[in-house]
Amino acid sequence: MARILVADDEEVLRMLITDTLEDVGHEVENAVNGNEALQKLQSEEYNLVILDNMMPVMSGIEVAQSLSAARKQHCPIIMLTAKTKQSDIEETKKRAFYIIWLNRLGRLN
Repeated sequence: MARILVADDEEVLRMLITDTLEDVGHEVENAVNGNEALQKLQSEEYNLVILDNMMPVMSGIEVAQSLSAARKQHCPIIMLTAKTKQSDIEETKKRAFYIIWLNRLGRLN
């Protein structure tokens, strides 16, 4: 199947994504911050990258920009974010080809 890099500083979310993808047969590697993700992307090939936007050291947007500037890693990037301020949304739109809004379906009590 696919070789996927998951970069997120939140361990629980990173493990949830990793376990889900591995359960369906994908090979998954992890990074805990943007700098670690960029180092892996510069030395390895991936079919898909899942980046959290708000990570320490280097944001997901900065990782994507570095890859684009270096013309390295021609693979899809899924950006995860919890940002909801209008200014953050506009900034994301400037840098994205596609934006998919996933709304919270409900809350568990």
